[in-house]
Amino acid sequence: MPSPAGMTRQGESQALKIVLESLEDSKAENIVSIDIQGKSSLGDHMVIASGRSNRHVGAVSEHLIKALKEAGLGNARVEGLASSDWVLIDAGDIIVHVFRPEVREFYNIEKMWQAPDLEDETVH
Repeated sequence: MPSPAGMTRQGESQALKIVLESLEDSKAENIVSIDIQGKSSLGDHMVIASGRSNRHVGAVSEHLIKALKEAGLGNARVEGLASSDWVLIDAGDIIVHVFRPEVREFYNIEKMWQAPDLEDETVH
């Protein structure tokens, strides 16, 4: 879902605040926010969190989807809600992953996104 036309940096930070507050309210665990601006065209922020069980992952995800809609940020695209092992919520410039702990550990996507860029590490 693209950002609403004319969304400012302030609007993006407000959207990120809504995401993080919703996850906190739902008692999501190990919440990590990664700035991916300039690293990916997928969005500006990636947020990763865990739920304690399939039921908790589903509830956390549904609460977040409702919070985004109520904040006027539109209908987020959602994948994985049926099984609730790993739910991906695409809220435009913010991509949220909610995992069961075992699934999160297996995929370990935050390690991939937090790794320094090779170009930044290369001495020219």
